Amino acid sequence: MQFSGKSLLLAAVLAFAVLPARASDPHRRHGHPTPPPAPQETGFLNRSIILNGTTYKFQVYLPEDYRHPDELPDHHHFPVILFLHGRGERGSEGMWQTQVGLPAQLRDHPERWPFVVVMPQCPLRHFWTDPDMLQLALASLNQEEREFQTDPDRTYLTGLSLGGYGAWELLKANPHRFAAVAIASSGIFWSYAPDRWHDAATLPAEYARPLGRTPIWLFHGSDDTTVVERQSELMFDALKAENGHVRLWVFQGLKHDSWTRAYNEPELPRWLLAFHLNAQGQPVREMPPPPGSHPNAHPTEAPVGPFAERLVIPLVPPEVKLTPAQLDALTGDYRDPATNVTYSVQRQGEALYLRNQQGEAQEILAESPTQFFYPSGGLARVLFDRDPQGHITALTLKDDRFEERLERKR
Repeated sequence: MQFSGKSLLLAAVLAFAVLPARASDPHRRHGHPTPPPAPQETGFLNRSIILNGTTYKFQVYLPEDYRHPDELPDHHHFPVILFLHGRGERGSEGMWQTQVGLPAQLRDHPERWPFVVVMPQCPLRHFWTDPDMLQLALASLNQEEREFQTDPDRTYLTGLSLGGYGAWELLKANPHRFAAVAIASSGIFWSYAPDRWHDAATLPAEYARPLGRTPIWLFHGSDDTTVVERQSELMFDALKAENGHVRLWVFQGLKHDSWTRAYNEPELPRWLLAFHLNAQGQPVREMPPPPGSHPNAHPTEAPVGPFAERLVIPLVPPEVKLTPAQLDALTGDYRDPATNVTYSVQRQGEALYLRNQQGEAQEILAESPTQFFYPSGGLARVLFDRDPQGHITALTLKDDRFEERLERKR
């Protein structure tokens, strides 16, 4: 049989047309390639929700390594935190609540917070304790849990000041929803409802009783006159009386803003992650496998037992008195070789001062012979380095986010 050139060409086209699409091209659709899905955007993301006919703007935070569970080999579901802001961050622009408290720490220390964080915003002239605002908070959480497929057994709650008022209300109404809770500078006696204090003898127990062993960590400033420390003390006593699991840290000398110190506490996110809900909806503590276990052994669960801890955290550590000779050994000029930034350490009587290039001097107090703090408090430290012979060789300026080493000029 003879074939013309046209016949051969037509046969080749028909043969190619019936070939199946190549399995190696998963993005081919109807003969046209489709681009792979865009990577998930992370960080602070704009969100909105319609509730009872009203649109509310809010924010959700995704950690940098967030991936949808379907994209991960172990189908890992991220934990989620519902954060309720304070009175000063109310509004309708959906952004102001990201400036104070936990959101500020998400920026400063993202490595500490491997959580999806939902941050609804309470409008002006409203309070988190209003029923519709509590509905808004839970609806925002529910929406983001669905969108990002978070772990329902590792859902946490936190709030500061006005947001703490709302957190207590959410807890009372949903006692088995959250695996652990942290509340700063707050309580159950609302500043805009002073008559609630008439029930101070009975009201705390009404909130504590339904919570069982839900782990709760309270933070308060000892000198808070906006929401007095007694608010946290009453809830601590009520939870302790109910054999609950509660911690209270009182920051000595702080006023209303205890939340900056609270959310900057490195133990807080680790403490939250230590708890999750079991199949019965009860909080349990995750325990590492015992020593000698198989390398692939899974953590075990332990029931959360009754626990009550109340600590007073000093604003500054105890001062250690150094001799004049010890102080003199630290004095001198210290310079960064790369930038020529220079600080000087000077002694006046029994006091030591750190002076910057602009001539501004701050007193520094010793908590050890080589570690100093500022009388105003905070986490900043001045550290002195010694060589093997005991000579001072450098100083380091350090806080929880920043570290700069300066060599001693000879």
